[in-house]
Amino acid sequence: MSLVVYLAAALLALAAAVLFRRPRATTRNPLTVSTCMSITLGALVFVCSAPMTLAVVNDLTGVPNFGAPLTYGLLSAYSCSLLILLIHWRGGPPERVRRTVLRCVTAYGALIVVIVVLFVHADADVERLADLDTYYATTPFMREMTVLYLVGHGVATVVMCALCLKWLREVTGLLRTGLLLIMAGSAVDLVGFQLAKYTAVAARWAGGDLDFLSTSLAPPMASLAALLCSAGFTLPRLLPPARAHWRCLGDHRRLRPLWTRVRSVSVAPRPPGGWWQSPRQRLHWREVAIHDALLALAPYFDDGVRERVRDSAVRAGRSAHEARMTAEAAMLTDAARRAAAREQPLEPPSTYRLYATEVSDSSGLVELAHAVRQSPVSDTAREGTVRTSHGFNHG
Repeated sequence: MSLVVYLAAALLALAAAVLFRRPRATTRNPLTVSTCMSITLGALVFVCSAPMTLAVVNDLTGVPNFGAPLTYGLLSAYSCSLLILLIHWRGGPPERVRRTVLRCVTAYGALIVVIVVLFVHADADVERLADLDTYYATTPFMREMTVLYLVGHGVATVVMCALCLKWLREVTGLLRTGLLLIMAGSAVDLVGFQLAKYTAVAARWAGGDLDFLSTSLAPPMASLAALLCSAGFTLPRLLPPARAHWRCLGDHRRLRPLWTRVRSVSVAPRPPGGWWQSPRQRLHWREVAIHDALLALAPYFDDGVRERVRDSAVRAGRSAHEARMTAEAAMLTDAARRAAAREQPLEPPSTYRLYATEVSDSSGLVELAHAVRQSPVSDTAREGTVRTSHGFNHG
C-alpha cells in the first residue's frame, strides 16, 4: 500500500512543481497559490498515510499512533484547501471571497483541534499502521475522532460537488472539462474511500469484520480520487500554455528552412540563455533574426526573378497567393546566394515588400519558409537574375 500512496504523492508533487515553476509570478496570483497549496497538502496526506511513514513518525515521537492525528489533521486541511481553491476559482467581490475563506479556515481549524484533543484523551497504546480506523472503531474518543475526520472530509467533498454542478451549467471548454474531472474524482472519493471507510467502521460497531474495505479498497480509491481532482484543477491552467508552447515549437521548427537560407547575413545578437529558454523566447529570437536577415538582403532583391517565377507559377495553375510565395522564395534564395558571393547590390534597389513583413504574427514567415523548402531557385530564375542584373548595371 505504501508504494501506491507514495506514487500518488509523487504525481501530485510534480503537478504542484509545474504550477509553481515561476515563484515570483505565482505568489501574486491567489488562484495559483491555492491550487499549489491544495495539491501539496494532498501529497503530504498520502506521504503521511503510508504505513512506512506512520511507523517512522511513531518511532520519532515515541507516541504509538501519533501519525493518526497528524494524517487526519492534514486531511482536514486538504479538505479546507479544496474549498478555498473553489472559492478563488469562482471569484467574486474580494471582500466576500475573504469572508468565505475565513469561515472555511475557522471551521476546519476547529475540527483539527478537536481531532487532536480526542486523540490525547483516547486509549490507543497499540500501534496500528494499516487498520487503525477499524481496530479502534469501538474505542471511546478514537471512535469519535474517526467519525469526525470522515465527516469533515465528506462535507468538503459534497460541497465541492454541489458547487461544480452549479458552475457546470455556466462554463464551456477546458473549464467544463476540469469541473467534470473534479466531480469524477469527488464521486470516486465518496464511494471508493468514504463509503468504504464508513462501511468498515459500521461493520465493527455491529460486531462484523469488513476491514478489507478500509485497508485494501479505500487507499487506492483515495489516490485515484486525488489525482482526478488535481487533474481537474490543473488542466485548465496548464493545457492552454502547453498548447501555446507546442505551437511555438512547431513554428520554430517550420522556420528552419528559411533560417538556414538567410542565417549567414543575420547580425541579430543571440540572447542570453540556452536550451532552457522557453519555446516562445526561442521562436521570438528566430523571428527577429530572420527579419534582420531579410532587411540585410533587401538590396539584393531582383524583381525580374520574382516576376519570372510568379508568372511561371500562375501558368502552372497556382493561385495568386501561392504564386506570390513561390516567387518571393525564389527571389530571396537568389538574394542570399548573391550576398554570400559578395556581389554588388542591385541598382536601383527594389522597393518590393515581402508578404511576411505585412502580417503581424509568424504565419507569413512560416509560409515563406515552406515555399523556400518546396521551391529552390531554378536555373531559369538564375539566368533571369544574370540578365536583370546586367540590365541594371547598364541602365
